[in-house]
Order: sequence, then C-alpha cells, then structure tokens
Amino acid sequence: MSDMTSNSPVPARTKPPKTEFMIYFGIIFLATLPLATLTWALAAIKSGSLTDKGPIKRAWSQAGMITPMIFAA
Repeated sequence: MSDMTSNSPVPARTKPPKTEFMIYFGIIFLATLPLATLTWALAAIKSGSLTDKGPIKRAWSQAGMITPMIFAA
C-alpha cells in the first residue's frame, strides 16, 4: 500500500483580483447605505442618542461582511 499523504497536491490559494473586489465592495456599500441610514435613524430616535455607529460605518461593516461571501463561493 502506498502512502498518498506525502504526494497529495496542495490546492493553490487564489486571491480575488483587488480591482474586482473593490468594485463589488463599492456597489454593495452604496446599496446598503440607504438601509443603514434608516436603521441608524430609527435607533437614534428610539434611544435618544447618537452614540451608536453612524450610517457610513454600518454600511461599511455590511459590505465588509457580504463581499467576501461572494468571492468565497
């Protein structure tokens, strides 16, 4: 019986192209910005303070989570 573990091919790590990633990130960021603004405003009205994350930070966070999911598939 031969040992296949020592000669097994190592999968190449391919990173998504930086330009393509940033284009998708920008599109998703712009798409999530209106909803992030709405949820931020509603949270600010409900709590009575503006200390929570702002709408841009919320949209950036959402785009930061969604974009890698697209490239992982």
